Amino acid sequence: MDNNKRLKIIPLGGLELIGMNITAIEYDDSIIVIDCGLAFPEDDMLGIDLVIPDVTYLLNNQDKVKAFVITHGHEDHIGALPYILKELNVPVYGTRLTIALIENKLREHELLDVTTRHTVQFSDIVKFGDISVEFIRTNHSIADAAALAIHTPAGCIVHTGDFKVDYTPVYGDPIDLTRFAELGKEGVLALMCDSTNAERPGITNSEKTVGKTFDSIFADNRKQRIIIATFASNVDRVQQIINSAYTYGRKVIVEGRSMVNVITTAAELGIIHVPENTLIDIEQINDYPEEETVIVTTGSQGETMAALNRIAMNTHRKVTIKPGDVVIFSSNPIPGNEKAVSKVINELSTKGADVIFQDAHVSGHACEEEIKLIYSLVKPKYSIPVHGEYRHLKAQAKIAASLGIEKDNIFILKTGQVLELNEDSAEIIGEVENGSVFVDGLGVGDVGNVVLRDRQRLADDGIIIIMIAMQEGSEVVVAGPEIDSRGFVYIKESDELMEEAYEILTDEVGYCMEKCITDRNRIKNILRESISSFVWKKTKRKPIILVEILDA
Repeated sequence: MDNNKRLKIIPLGGLELIGMNITAIEYDDSIIVIDCGLAFPEDDMLGIDLVIPDVTYLLNNQDKVKAFVITHGHEDHIGALPYILKELNVPVYGTRLTIALIENKLREHELLDVTTRHTVQFSDIVKFGDISVEFIRTNHSIADAAALAIHTPAGCIVHTGDFKVDYTPVYGDPIDLTRFAELGKEGVLALMCDSTNAERPGITNSEKTVGKTFDSIFADNRKQRIIIATFASNVDRVQQIINSAYTYGRKVIVEGRSMVNVITTAAELGIIHVPENTLIDIEQINDYPEEETVIVTTGSQGETMAALNRIAMNTHRKVTIKPGDVVIFSSNPIPGNEKAVSKVINELSTKGADVIFQDAHVSGHACEEEIKLIYSLVKPKYSIPVHGEYRHLKAQAKIAASLGIEKDNIFILKTGQVLELNEDSAEIIGEVENGSVFVDGLGVGDVGNVVLRDRQRLADDGIIIIMIAMQEGSEVVVAGPEIDSRGFVYIKESDELMEEAYEILTDEVGYCMEKCITDRNRIKNILRESISSFVWKKTKRKPIILVEILDA
């Protein structure tokens, strides 16, 4: 073990929030990047489609960056890859389903031919300079999830990825606890462990328990159409829905583009098995009695454009909710999505649907006892909680302390902090550039906080538009001022207010001409400030005020 060189762990996302997971592991002249995920916009991010991590540090050190190493195929771990790879084109490593889902994204972004992908198997070890990465089987709410053992001359880091301990998984084998134990005997410098459910006591139920719930619901509702909303990437959940549908003689319709893509990919890999003549296209839905169908759809988080929301709002082209329909939410709302989910549930209930959202979901993340198990097997010197808001990280830190890890050896990091460590010591030595980059349509990073503030002001207080025309050359006002507004006040009912504003503008234009002020920017500022002050006094609102000077 080389104690002269130290290992650096640099989280560039995934802390203080759920999503946007990305961490750089650096040793000497080698950097590997674990995951490259996105986050979904918060309510105040008006018009923003996605949020991706700021990877300035990686771009500034791109000669060191060897690869992206991906733990599993969820959006919060792979979603930012197409955007980042355009700037940092390095190879991507992952297991079968993970790479297949990444390839779907690369194909959409026309990056498939220029991106090197490597599909690895569990127990494979891939070498990147002084860093070697070993893939270890785990269980999660998507197949082919992996933990990583990162071997360096300074010591071994174990990164669990998102995981749970499921002894009876729907697909594949249980988590490889034996390998975790072997690593613990060999010596583990640090454990970076999933914190999502660290506040929850006990263990997370096996995914197969949901299958029993589905069977009960199908048995109790033989005469009703069933609609089930779940995450597109939860292949095991969809497999159990298909199993129940087949048992009870129902045809399965998969609706929602992301759902269709994932299920198609998983079926091609043999990860999901669909009995012959069970799956039908949405176009065939009217060929079968409603009670002989089950619709599996996206939209379990209340997403505006997802299939379930369109069904609830009567804007779906093929499916209309009818009294007696049974709608199952097979997921829990992600923090922040509760209002959107409640809105969809209320819409469905108003239209007569029977909505079920209890006992139809189990988490894909480890609870307290499973986290304890991993710590007990791995026996790390240092604990570095990852994946979660601060309260989740804090809860895991308490678990680590309860198992005897010294307080000084537990690090709750913030995004961008650099933790430097070896067998002798560990310390936070600084911070690298970090943050969020907003994706708005085709624009990446061209919407900043100033634009978001303007959008919020537009949403809250509207806009006032002022126009005057000046003669080019003499710079004399020959027309105007004219005043209009959108989203501020209804002009027909506010004649007096707008007339006062017009009089103020006329006076200010006259003042500018009298004082021979011809600089257009100065004129704009005078008109803007006078109206802003007037509007605030009268309405206590701060609309955006746009002044346009036209050439006459």
